[in-house]
Amino acid sequence: MSTDKNPKQSLVASFMQFLNEQLGNNELTDDAKESIEVAIQCLETAFNINPVDGSLPSKKPLLDIFASYLENNKEAESAKVVVISDEDKAKADVLKNEGNELMKNGKFTEALETYSKAIQIDGTNPIYYCNRAAAHSKLENYQATLEDCKIAIKHDPNYSKAYCRMGLAYVNLGDHMRARDCYKKAVELDPSESNAKNLELAEQKIQEEQAQFSSGFNLGNILNNPNLMNFASQMMTDPNMRNMLSGLMSNAMAGQGGEQGEGGAGGPGAGGGLDAFLQAGQQFAQQMQEANPELVEQLKSAFKKPGDGGQDENPDKGGQS
Repeated sequence: MSTDKNPKQSLVASFMQFLNEQLGNNELTDDAKESIEVAIQCLETAFNINPVDGSLPSKKPLLDIFASYLENNKEAESAKVVVISDEDKAKADVLKNEGNELMKNGKFTEALETYSKAIQIDGTNPIYYCNRAAAHSKLENYQATLEDCKIAIKHDPNYSKAYCRMGLAYVNLGDHMRARDCYKKAVELDPSESNAKNLELAEQKIQEEQAQFSSGFNLGNILNNPNLMNFASQMMTDPNMRNMLSGLMSNAMAGQGGEQGEGGAGGPGAGGGLDAFLQAGQQFAQQMQEANPELVEQLKSAFKKPGDGGQDENPDKGGQS
């Protein structure tokens, strides 16, 4: 291979070599390998590059270069130190207190905007993110609630209220397994009565879902509904749906599985057995919701609708816990 390539050709040639190396990966299917070969041919044609022969402008493999970049970037990020002046901290705290008053008066949109102003001044204080999460929750912006809780936990991994508020967001999203794991972490950090009660409620909801799945699923209603059966037939022609259903059945047959991990900023992970089966089922339901929301409404009659949790959404007033 010629070594007088411009930087763009060198990059593409390195990527082509990486793809060529993947052809020896025994974990890939024959179809996947065929797709890789097609990709290599397309890159050869598009960038006028000769077939990969093992000689590249850079002796270091592309994957190693990328891994090195990620490590250096991580070190650079951790080296960043944000210094907030005492004056700015005081201004941000005044805005936080104003937001708390707005929350008390039911002015949730105004409170959210006020907390956001505090964050613009001091983006290092986890209380501001957790309080804004409370405003998002009141406005039923549950995904935004989760994101703010994750940021709060990133700044303070021991912030029990952020875990608790994240648990409430998952409850409102109908994901009681992740809610349970968040509440477990909240109880670990702060074994208060309210945290313990929230954990108990989440565990009860999971038990109800498991019992509902075992005995409350009305298969007859589905089998007798031609629209649902046609929809099921269409879904089964989608390879992604078939793979997901295969995973569902594998988890269902797995029996007893390991315990779920602790709730973290990225969301608790699923364990094995019925818990994993239910969580995969939720993912499948989301796919169905996107594909045909009207039919999903018909399916809801066969399942029990998720309930609400009992956690409060009062913003923090003082220092972080």
